[in-house]
Amino acid sequence: MLDLKLTHARVRTLDDTHPHATTVGIVGGRVLGLDDDVAELPARTEVDCQGATLVPGFSDAHNHMAWFGQSLGELPLENAATLDELYDAVAAKAPTLGEDEWIVGSGYDDTLLGAHPDRHALDRAAQGRPVWLKHRSGHMCAVNSAVLRLAGAENAPDPEGGVIVRDAHGTATGLLQERAQELVTALVMPYPVHELTDALGRASRVYAAEGLTHVVEAGIGHGLVGRSPVEAAAYQRARDLGLLLPRVELMVAADNLHPLTAHPEDALTTGIDLGLRTGFGDDRLRLGPMKIWLDGSLIGRTAAVTEPLCGHGHGVYQNPPEQMRDLVVAAHLSGWRVAAHAIGDDAIDLALDAFEEAQRRHPRPDVRHRVEHAGIVRPDQLPRMAALGVVPVPQPRFLHTVGDAMATSLGPDRVPWLYRHRSFLDHGIRVPGSSDRPVAPGAPLLGMESMVERTTSGGAVLAPDERVTPEQALRAYTLDAAWASHDEHRRGSLTPGRLADLVMLDRDPVETADQGIGSIRVLATLVDGRPVHGTDILGPPDRHTANHGL
Repeated sequence: MLDLKLTHARVRTLDDTHPHATTVGIVGGRVLGLDDDVAELPARTEVDCQGATLVPGFSDAHNHMAWFGQSLGELPLENAATLDELYDAVAAKAPTLGEDEWIVGSGYDDTLLGAHPDRHALDRAAQGRPVWLKHRSGHMCAVNSAVLRLAGAENAPDPEGGVIVRDAHGTATGLLQERAQELVTALVMPYPVHELTDALGRASRVYAAEGLTHVVEAGIGHGLVGRSPVEAAAYQRARDLGLLLPRVELMVAADNLHPLTAHPEDALTTGIDLGLRTGFGDDRLRLGPMKIWLDGSLIGRTAAVTEPLCGHGHGVYQNPPEQMRDLVVAAHLSGWRVAAHAIGDDAIDLALDAFEEAQRRHPRPDVRHRVEHAGIVRPDQLPRMAALGVVPVPQPRFLHTVGDAMATSLGPDRVPWLYRHRSFLDHGIRVPGSSDRPVAPGAPLLGMESMVERTTSGGAVLAPDERVTPEQALRAYTLDAAWASHDEHRRGSLTPGRLADLVMLDRDPVETADQGIGSIRVLATLVDGRPVHGTDILGPPDRHTANHGL
């Protein structure tokens, strides 16, 4: 007896041995079979898909789920087109709060506003309340005078790996870049676990509606994007309460690694308590790579580059390069996969040097270390990445949301190196789909659209030679994302025996690219064969029905 049978569908399995089907049979949370193998089997629930498209569940290989969930409860600023609009939003929020309550906003973009918010203008708008506005990149924030005083940042020196931006007279403007933000986060963190749990629940519902069945949380326990030193407890609590709808892989921020005492032959010199490392957990919640931030951001002009950004310098390293390289090597020797945040080409050189040294000292075949973002990749770095088996994790939707600003920072000669995709594939490198949400919109179908079109919000096409086909874009968010997590034998394709994670769409993303992949509607999302979105279509998985038409 099948738990669920989906019939009369246009199924793209992403399995080359059986690429298309019309019927999918599911039992025990896994795909039992396709077409004739299950056509005659009875099912507790049978759904006539009426020609809808079924594809494997989408995966986001780099997102910040807790951060995004929290942003849903903060003052939204991503649509502010002018500084006056931003100040008006702050002024409207102020009377709704107590005199000592903070006004926390998220998603502002100086490239749209023309400048960063000014501390004194924020003082006036907030009527004396502390103001903390998070830049969409996560690599900087704007605060007012009250927060500068509380943080002791007015006359403090720049912290290592950070900048307290000052005007020509040496006065702090309220803009804090990179690790200087920790002066603020130290005032408000850690957040209570119940608050983070609620945030994860909010994010989960959005993810399910967009077809996401698996996400990689790109760094828990970090001062900038981590929300709590016990952040993993919030994920466990959300799972226990049934709020955590997608499968989640947790990157552990490098800040949490420390020396371990173990038998010399075990080589477990660096890690977290009890020797836990990449892979601990199950198929719903588990530890992923160690995450280390090497440089800054391209939108903030702090990415570490070999040639200066237009009108700016060579960027910022979060810590001394030798120190970071040693940590990458130690984590590799202790059994971790490593995810190195490296946007600029100089930072990518540092990551590749560290991976190469680590493999030389302790070869680990097919380890699949990662370069998160890989924003500016020189041509000579492509064959080296391929030879080392490194997984680049770029964010295609950046091209639309901030592509014009990035192109201005780089200049025309380097734009062809920007958030590559086709070049990686041409070198035999698999590329998972990801968003870096909430830095950019996270809907996978929007990401696929940007992989195919590479169009900015201003209408320019960036590096058209890096475009890929709609089918390659679909693979990036399904099978290739699973592969990046060593999960290709469990998920990423609708293959008998694999997890029954799938998405029902109103159009085929491969055949309707000319209509805009991003406009395709997600009708239903299933995890373990159970609906987490679209229950009006699928019904409860244990309900005995003959047909639930669209």
